[in-house]
Amino acid sequence: MLKPELVIMAAGLGSRYGGLKQITPVDEYGQFIIDYSVYDAILAGFEKVIFIIKPENEADFRSAIAKRLEGHIDVHFAYQTLDILPAGFTPPPRREKPWGTAHAALCAKDKISGPVAVINADDFYGRGAYIRLYEFLTRPRAYNEHAMVGYRVENTLTENGSVARGVCQVDENGYLTQVVEHTKIYKRPGGAEYTEDGKNYVFLPGNTIVSMNFWGFQPSIMREIEERFSVYLRENLPVNPLKCEYFLPLIPNQLIEEGAATFTVLDCDCLWHGVTYKEDMPMLKKAIAELEEKGVYPGNLWT
Repeated sequence: MLKPELVIMAAGLGSRYGGLKQITPVDEYGQFIIDYSVYDAILAGFEKVIFIIKPENEADFRSAIAKRLEGHIDVHFAYQTLDILPAGFTPPPRREKPWGTAHAALCAKDKISGPVAVINADDFYGRGAYIRLYEFLTRPRAYNEHAMVGYRVENTLTENGSVARGVCQVDENGYLTQVVEHTKIYKRPGGAEYTEDGKNYVFLPGNTIVSMNFWGFQPSIMREIEERFSVYLRENLPVNPLKCEYFLPLIPNQLIEEGAATFTVLDCDCLWHGVTYKEDMPMLKKAIAELEEKGVYPGNLWT
């Protein structure tokens, strides 16, 4: 079997945070969230990582990240650009926003040679998530048997504003049946609430399973993403040419609805840490420092 590979989506604009948060230090050693993600992935068994970045950020990523990973994991770069589109499509004038997470994954297609774990660059997922997903991807699977690490919503919230999460429906056998993206989820006592219009709110119990964009895919997923992209563009470009985004959960939803694939939900009780807003950074640094004190991390990860 081909060994699983790690794909890290790091081309986002970071609009809520207000900067290139992927290479913002989170500890006294100048390390980033990405360092901890790669470190945990290596301990789980991953030997290759592919960073999806903007071409203009390559020099920063190479000097800030790739150099210190040398000798620890095989590092590759893929580039998300607006002009990577199906035949017959061109970027709309004045479009600056990337095409979304599904498009980002597609941009890494030529670098991928086996099953992949796909994650965000700015999320601290916890080591247990990498171990569970690596175990799933290293067992014999059909071409259409995929997985998603599921987090409890109460473990993924910030005190500093709303977050975007994919709220999941899971059947009695542990298979994903639907992911619905909600972009305005707020922390509340006992769980969370989301709103679509800013007036009406729907409560989510704390143990509600949400997607944090931590997916485990068989190689066949790239063909599915690519073939469905043209359909997405034909439907969405006319109505929202500057901001429509091809989100990764769209593909699992379609495949599940068609009965064409399964997605096992790997239940994870890990605490998510991230930097959606600048005000989140102190809490993230505190959480990492506490993990170092417990011996989970050695401080300087790479020496």
